Amino acid sequence: MTLVAGCGDDTDLVRDIQNRRQNRAQERSQQDHLGEMFALLNQFIDLEPERAQRQIAYHLNRWSESRDGDGGQVTELLKTVRDIVPPEQLQESLQSETFQTSDVRHLRDCFLFSQLFSWIDVPELDDPLLVGWFNEKEDSWKQADVDALRTATRLFDWTVRNISLEYDVPASPSPPGPSMPLGMKFRGAGYRQTDYQTLMRGVGDKFQRAGVFTQLCRQAGIPAAVLGTIDGKTGDVKPFCVGVLVAGELWLFEPKLGIFVPGPGQVGIATLSDARQDPLVLRRLGIAGLDQFTYPIKRTDVQQCAALLNVLPESLAPRMQKLQGGLTGRRRMVVHVDADQLAKELDAVTGISSVRLWDVPLLAEVYQQVCNNYAERDPMFNFWYVARWAMMESDSEMADNLSRGRWLHLIGRFSDIEDENLEGARSLYLAQRKPEFEIEDLRIDVDLQLQYGIRRGLDTNSAEYDQQVAQVQTLILMGKRTATFWLSLLQADDGRTETAEGWLSKRVLDETQPSIWTPAARYNLARLLETLGKTEEAIELYKREGEPQEHGNRIRARLLARSTAE
Repeated sequence: MTLVAGCGDDTDLVRDIQNRRQNRAQERSQQDHLGEMFALLNQFIDLEPERAQRQIAYHLNRWSESRDGDGGQVTELLKTVRDIVPPEQLQESLQSETFQTSDVRHLRDCFLFSQLFSWIDVPELDDPLLVGWFNEKEDSWKQADVDALRTATRLFDWTVRNISLEYDVPASPSPPGPSMPLGMKFRGAGYRQTDYQTLMRGVGDKFQRAGVFTQLCRQAGIPAAVLGTIDGKTGDVKPFCVGVLVAGELWLFEPKLGIFVPGPGQVGIATLSDARQDPLVLRRLGIAGLDQFTYPIKRTDVQQCAALLNVLPESLAPRMQKLQGGLTGRRRMVVHVDADQLAKELDAVTGISSVRLWDVPLLAEVYQQVCNNYAERDPMFNFWYVARWAMMESDSEMADNLSRGRWLHLIGRFSDIEDENLEGARSLYLAQRKPEFEIEDLRIDVDLQLQYGIRRGLDTNSAEYDQQVAQVQTLILMGKRTATFWLSLLQADDGRTETAEGWLSKRVLDETQPSIWTPAARYNLARLLETLGKTEEAIELYKREGEPQEHGNRIRARLLARSTAE
């Protein structure tokens, strides 16, 4: 450079070269930090959470130091959840340019939902009841609109098949729980678990299904909101379905029923406009002759609705907007929500009178904190609180493997990567399927007891030890039943329809091995029978009495019978 400068007045050229080198070095540094963040998110399930959060926050802040922020303002919609958190408190936290460890949970969720979306948006996962209708729309709609709505139906259909429906009020017994703030109830609907927990556990009520579906829509770039009727006297909002915004219309999906709302004449998908104009649209969500399946929402109820945005405050922060701009290529995922723009688009739809932040995501975080604190003080409650999901959330090798299998299933890594010596979800699920005789011999096989972490203390009497062994046996059986069911779903996701049918009918639905997955297994078996052309068998399964989703299953049976007749 000195020689070049000495040959003439080339100072500007030298500075330009230096600046470009500095910029390239800076870009490599930024890319490395984002790469480290993405790599840590990819293996988050294998890491110690608190340490991983610190590492990810560190890399984000190092990346952010050399990037100018836009200094954007946080949405005024924060005022719509002022009863939960004061807007001033949220404003102060969200305006900070420094990434917090609490941001990492939001990024973990975005990563997981983004990876899930990337492999379920394929034609093989289309709902067969809608294939013909979409083919007709190809001639009259813009292709982008057809593709967006088709994607939304795939995301909803995956949600229904993979998130087993729980009742709003759980039927299983529990010890007395903690007193809840903010008008919540112990084990109340919607907020008793987060969207992440719903996705990982594969179980949720209608609100939690709505949460998973709207999260997937966000990663697909499709505007979606939970729709609620508004009480004319109190102003209270009662959520009833999810609306997906495509081509200026809100298309309706009913998470409790587990089915799209059929359009006029039971053809295609209904819009909010259809529901407001045609009284039969919502009336046909009832089952003739069965009063218990009368749909509670009528045309008059949906003339003015509220649109509820399923977002956590972190997604509204300007620092997330800055990060969004840096996530390109294979690292692309939606981490920031322009709530004001989304509210503007939703508010433009006839029948939407207000747009608000949904309080459920915030309440879910409060609920978790209250229960965790109470569990530290009450041993009996603590045992109940962790027992149901100890098969994948406890500190044991079995739980680690089952949760890793679920994570890999969700991000789409089904098979082993032999060249890199990496296990896939299928292998980890299969490893959970311990022989029945081995589980039964746990009481008398000392080697097995050591393998499963059972230790008999000097002061432990025989009855206490037997109880300890029985609890571990129950845990192993729960893990085995869960792995078997999820492996059946994986086979279906992998296009192995007949194999999946065999696993569901012969293993999961084996009457000698009852589990919490039985209703969901019957529904998924019926869906596979549809695919295999065994329509009558599918309809019979849909009409089975006593299922949590019986109401919606009967509607699907009706639509399937109509489709077959045509």
